[in-house]
Amino acid sequence: QVQLVESGGGSEQAGGSLRLSCAVSHLTISDYGLGWFRRAPGGQRDFIAAITDDGSATYYGDSWKGRFSISRDNAKNTFYLQMNSVKPEDTGRYHCAATRSDPRAGALYDYWGQGTQVTVTS
Repeated sequence: QVQLVESGGGSEQAGGSLRLSCAVSHLTISDYGLGWFRRAPGGQRDFIAAITDDGSATYYGDSWKGRFSISRDNAKNTFYLQMNSVKPEDTGRYHCAATRSDPRAGALYDYWGQGTQVTVTS
């Protein structure tokens, strides 16, 4: 059974940094586009970032461009979200996901993790 498990969430002060990890099992991530999403406190799901299967391209939601960075380590079957200069409005539950298709915003993702909570305080 495919599993995506997020880690690295927690509470951080505004302006600080966090690094989220998504460890994947029973799926070879080199065959998949990968993405990060945020479920805001109001329930809306936002596209944060994605990376293609070969790592040649990355995509970011406007609110996170320039502050967050997605990367992957195929050897570890793990991918990451580096979060810098975090803001209180970044608060939410962060989910990682994998897709066989183009991973940019609007894509249909096949597998999802349960999420990790990120809280940014002012």
